[in-house]
Amino acid sequence: MFDKIKAAAERLQGIAHKTPIFTSNTLNNITRSKIFLKCESFQVTGSFKFRGAYNAISLLSDEQKSRGVITYSSGNHAQAVAKVGSILNVKTVVVMPNNSPLIKQQAAQAYGAEIVFYDPKNSIREEVAKEIIDKNNYVLIPPFDHLDVIAGQGTAALEVFEETGKLDFVLVPCGGGGLLSGTAAASKGINPKCKLIGVEPELADDATKSFYTKTLHTVKNPPTIADGTRTASLGKITFPLVLEYVDEMVTVTEKSIIEAVRFLFFRMKLVVEPSGALGLAALLSSKVNVHGKVGVIISGGNIDVITMKMILDS
Repeated sequence: MFDKIKAAAERLQGIAHKTPIFTSNTLNNITRSKIFLKCESFQVTGSFKFRGAYNAISLLSDEQKSRGVITYSSGNHAQAVAKVGSILNVKTVVVMPNNSPLIKQQAAQAYGAEIVFYDPKNSIREEVAKEIIDKNNYVLIPPFDHLDVIAGQGTAALEVFEETGKLDFVLVPCGGGGLLSGTAAASKGINPKCKLIGVEPELADDATKSFYTKTLHTVKNPPTIADGTRTASLGKITFPLVLEYVDEMVTVTEKSIIEAVRFLFFRMKLVVEPSGALGLAALLSSKVNVHGKVGVIISGGNIDVITMKMILDS
């Protein structure tokens, strides 16, 4: 997997942003560690998802690209696939839940994607996508359970190590496990002694249960504010990778997620969506025992006005 991630980094050179790493003396004092925030909120389309989408779609054959691609996503992967399609001149179709954040719907459409909405209470997105594929022969680029997508997501970790040197811990948000497994494989490839910690909302703790029981658990439409983690479960590819490379999984409360978003906004002047703040939420709520040099992946910044106003007013 590490070789795939290094190859993806070469492919993304000059295409993806080399996103900034932010530090905070206040945060260091609170945690008694040196914290490095890798801000993928500054990535193309506002999240790490661009890395995986570009890596996967760019590797398609000309024949596959001519057929067009389809994906399913609550927002960030949708935007990423749509943007890559506009760059590589590939038709894109996105299956999105009708309750996904409006800002993410609008962005995917602005990048040129055809949006197909579904009701998550009554339909399963994979089944909706399959029906469309059967009719139109599109190529599926899933949001996380795809080796080339995972490899692309892992490239953010390479940049963290390149800039900070040896890290003792890396904290990563977890939804479907693409970012977590890619980051873990990349980090372990550089420093096998680095401890990888995945972070989920308490209300969407399927990966944590799966990790500790070694049996795949699912959760349906969890009511967490971290909409990027509402995926039902880890994937057939990401689950074994998480078991292989990740050292610990923890969960955080909705209150702690909100407090992390507020900290980033008021103390560091960073706009981060709830899913992107999970690692920091674990630090601020003392759900993890870390020391030394700690990397935290801030996965995205695509938050709608209504959600941000609610968080800032709370």
